[in-house]
Amino acid sequence: MSNGYWQKMLRINLTDRTSRVESINEADLRAFVGGAGLAAEILRREIPDKIDAYDPKNLVIFATGPFQGSAVPGSAKFSIVGISPLTGTFADTAAGANWGPSLKDAGYDLLVLEGQADSPVFIQVVDSDVQIINASDLWGKDTFETDTLIHESTGDKKLSIACIGPAGENRVAIACVAVDKHSFAGRCGLGAVMGAKKVKAVAVRGTQKVPVHDPAATSELTKKFMRQIHDTVLKNDFRAHGTPGLCETAEGLGDMPIKYWTQDTWPEGAKKLGAPNYTDVLKAKPWPCKYCPIGCHRKVTVSEPAEYALDGVPGPEYETLGLMGTNLLIDDPKVVAMANDLANRVGVDTISVGAMVGFAIECFDKGYLTLEQTGGLTLKWGDAQTLLELTDQIGRCRDFGALFAGGTLKAAEQIHANAVEDVVHCKGLDLPAHDPRACISLAPTYATGTRGACHFRGPCEDIEMGGFFMPEAGIEEGCVKFFEPDNQSLVAVKAQDLGVLCNSLVLCLFMVDGGDWSLTDVTAMFNAITGWDFTVEKLLETGERGFTVQRLNNLRDGYHAAKDVLPKKMFNAAKEGFRAGKAIPFEALMKTYYEIRGWDAQGKPSEDVMKKLELA
Repeated sequence: MSNGYWQKMLRINLTDRTSRVESINEADLRAFVGGAGLAAEILRREIPDKIDAYDPKNLVIFATGPFQGSAVPGSAKFSIVGISPLTGTFADTAAGANWGPSLKDAGYDLLVLEGQADSPVFIQVVDSDVQIINASDLWGKDTFETDTLIHESTGDKKLSIACIGPAGENRVAIACVAVDKHSFAGRCGLGAVMGAKKVKAVAVRGTQKVPVHDPAATSELTKKFMRQIHDTVLKNDFRAHGTPGLCETAEGLGDMPIKYWTQDTWPEGAKKLGAPNYTDVLKAKPWPCKYCPIGCHRKVTVSEPAEYALDGVPGPEYETLGLMGTNLLIDDPKVVAMANDLANRVGVDTISVGAMVGFAIECFDKGYLTLEQTGGLTLKWGDAQTLLELTDQIGRCRDFGALFAGGTLKAAEQIHANAVEDVVHCKGLDLPAHDPRACISLAPTYATGTRGACHFRGPCEDIEMGGFFMPEAGIEEGCVKFFEPDNQSLVAVKAQDLGVLCNSLVLCLFMVDGGDWSLTDVTAMFNAITGWDFTVEKLLETGERGFTVQRLNNLRDGYHAAKDVLPKKMFNAAKEGFRAGKAIPFEALMKTYYEIRGWDAQGKPSEDVMKKLELA
């Protein structure tokens, strides 16, 4: 091969502890590119009927794309795909650090876990040497301990390690996958699926480099775009402050969750949590993944007070500051940093655990929960102890926190009959820290999100805020205005297709949304690597195809038009602030969205769409 792919898939059968290498058809790569698009098609073909996420038939697919074969800006990213225990349908989560390029260097495009081991194991892949190793001594360890112990036991410091913590072992439905103590595949609970399969970690290292079509052009473009993106993020302060730089802007636009989505404004809280205060208080520094010119991850250090001391660990990013901060009326970045570190170590998604804590406090306030049920813990807004204690309880599936093992929605069903309508979710996935009442293009994006509510699988809020555009796709400055429905559904569709494309290449979305890397330039890089001479339109069509296949997975699992909905709170208009008195024109947005997608009244892609996308 000489086009950025090995065309190899490594399959590991955990039941009989064997491995095999399968070929990937070039036609599939041309159709889906790789990553989350191709993995969704594999799920569709191999899981024809609805199954439980913990069924051994479920797959955990670690997927790269053509960009992991070279030093492309933002190419440390890789996707993990399977059936989510939280939503019961298609799940796609992503991380960075070093793992994606390491798998590619080992000679594989995808690694697939199937079956279920009868005792704890970890997988070690070094080129063609694939080992399934006893991990009984690692069971019960947190993610940081696991990473350290694997490096020590193997003597191989260059292994890149994706592992789970106690949450994954105990099948907590929001369990994440931690990568190199640096990056976290947080959403959808695929860490719990690894736990059900008894896989503690997958460690990889490679010594190979996949050939590309035009090495000289690939190298030249890489250097050019690395400098270009780096210069851009220096100018817009993204390099200096990372995503915490968004807090004050988001809160000012009514876009940040406050008091579990019931309070309209809290500018003083957002200011204390956001940059530059965040950067100063936490001594935050950029911490890039491999091949990254941005460094959106933050490395933070806290020396005092002693109970919040941290030494050069991953710091909270915007989403965590939203859900563990303003969502709970906590304004101390040190508290959120400590909770973030605790969540990373036990191995839970910081977005969902923050949502769970907020929901629990609201239920306590309403009398749906008693001190007897909480084990004597008084749940309070703005209280550090409530956040830290519940994060540990939920992550370790103990005491009152064990109630949330199946997710916020399932906990609500056990708490009180009236509590279910208070949960802020789509498809069972807790909303991230962006409010569709502020950016109404998020309404159809969340309602139809193939993994549940997600702003990063369709970054339309940044288009509404005026910070990101896709002129090649007809999405230009001024095409949408706050609270006005014109073009909002189109923005949602195009942003979703872009999200799938980026997670298929695989490319960190911040390279285009933040680093201002144009789709024309992304296509030039793709063609230099593959030699396929794609146009921007054809490359974006692979995103549409991947999204459609993800939707077909949803339909298989019972997610039809009737479930393309928003939570009740999203129809409560603000009384003050930027979005005061504004309502989401939801039905009109959804009608237009369906028309653009070419879906029927049940939310199913039409025959014309299936034919256009060449989907059987």
